[in-house]
Amino acid sequence: MPLRAWQAEAIEKYEAAAPTDFLVTATPGAGKTTFGLALALRLRAARVIERVIVVAPTDHLRTQWADAAVRLGLVLDPNLSNAVGPVRPDAHGYVTTYAQVAAKPLLHRRRTEAKKTLVILDEIHHAGDSLSWGDAVYEAFDPARRRLSLTGTPFRTNPNERIPFVTYRDAGLGEVISEADYTYGYREALADDVVRPVVFAAYAGTSRWMSSAGEVLAADLGEDSSRAVEDAAWRTALDPAGAWVAHVIAAIDDRVSHLRETGMPDAAGLILASDQDAARAYAAIVTKITREKPVVILSDDPKASKKIHQFEHGSQRLAVCVRMVSEGVDIPRAAVLGFLTSYRTPLFFAQAVGRVVRARSPRETATVFLPAVRPLLALAAALEEQRDHVVRIAGPEDDLDALVEVEERENEPGGHEFTPLEAEAAFAHVLHAGRAITAPVQPLDSEADDFLGLPGLLTPEQTAALLASRDVELRRRTSGLREEESTGAPSSWREVETLRKDINRLVAQVAARTGRQHAEVHVELRQAVPGPRTASASVEVLLARRDHLLSQTL
Repeated sequence: MPLRAWQAEAIEKYEAAAPTDFLVTATPGAGKTTFGLALALRLRAARVIERVIVVAPTDHLRTQWADAAVRLGLVLDPNLSNAVGPVRPDAHGYVTTYAQVAAKPLLHRRRTEAKKTLVILDEIHHAGDSLSWGDAVYEAFDPARRRLSLTGTPFRTNPNERIPFVTYRDAGLGEVISEADYTYGYREALADDVVRPVVFAAYAGTSRWMSSAGEVLAADLGEDSSRAVEDAAWRTALDPAGAWVAHVIAAIDDRVSHLRETGMPDAAGLILASDQDAARAYAAIVTKITREKPVVILSDDPKASKKIHQFEHGSQRLAVCVRMVSEGVDIPRAAVLGFLTSYRTPLFFAQAVGRVVRARSPRETATVFLPAVRPLLALAAALEEQRDHVVRIAGPEDDLDALVEVEERENEPGGHEFTPLEAEAAFAHVLHAGRAITAPVQPLDSEADDFLGLPGLLTPEQTAALLASRDVELRRRTSGLREEESTGAPSSWREVETLRKDINRLVAQVAARTGRQHAEVHVELRQAVPGPRTASASVEVLLARRDHLLSQTL
């Protein structure tokens, strides 16, 4: 089987050492699955092992591993449940998930002990998602003849909850560093044409919101402000009711169209949302802008894996999702990413960008659209740096993956109210070599336009100028959409805010009359009239909710 140079080199290093445990860090899109299966084939041929067990983070990745194994002549059962004891005799092994292992570690231990087994721990950092998961992985697979751990990004965890089968060394200052046995970084993959070069397009704009005290505040994304102000501006920009999201979605769609017209006819884009309500709202915006429904991929949708497969092999332009395609999912035609989410950890960011960097030809590039906020800009600037697997003690900024989403507790004692009002988007800059490249709006010739983002054909300054020039047209396009949406609806955010206050007042009345908590009434209201929470709901949803509450109070 033909292997990439790094895969062959890693196998050579493995076979020279013949270790029980081997940790490989390879940038997303580099081909870790192929490497793992190729090693499994060689170990089976040498009769070092007889069985292969793969542990993956999600159900979809179970089928992805099984399909890849079949192409190489290995039969791995992706449907073997914890309710079934032995592995079927005509299979070379099976694929399971970390959650399944945690549910019945002794069952997987018996399967591991039954034959000489290679265990492949895909995205091994998931073994540190909870203490019970880490303990279960150790209990289940400690008897394995060989263990191969794979990860696409540096992972962090508390030193008291170290990930099983990973070697660490003391780095001083209360830190430990995991030691990979083989590392293949983004820089090396880019030089080998294994991954696409990435163009980061940052979008700024002014956000306005109302504090719990009723004060209207405003800030520009990326401006020098406190973290609290920056977070509020960021959250307001991501509000689907504002203009920022529609503008950036239009830019994403424009980039997909451009790629399709200039040599990548099946180009597609992924839009990541912070939660399922936002994903559904973003999907509605995509439909209005593009006149084409996107694929919506949600974690609790039983058809999620099927939708990912169809999108991978289909012709749809855009998919909107929460976390389902942030890790491990292989969609080579996806070359545009809209990072319209509040997640900020290096792990999630790198995994998300990894979904659009898998190269199919040297002329393809990836484009990532993101808010111009300091946490994301810092992650983008550091993407090409070679980093060790640093495991840090959780600090004050490590306790949340995402910005805190305030529940609807406006009327509860001591509750906190955050009300997004409006947000406008504007192209800010292109990131290049850690620098923000800005440019005035100026016309570019059609030849330059055809080669946007191709390395060596446009300078960063020309790329920035082209995106800035297109931004003017995108603003016209989305402003027309906003005018269309506002017809017959309240004409100002103050009228919308009155609707929200009416809802809160009616919720209080229903709660007082029935003796229930405000939060319970809010939950029932959202079940009766589905849609985002009140702070993010459209006028249509707010009117329907008010009418529903009125019917209960009359």
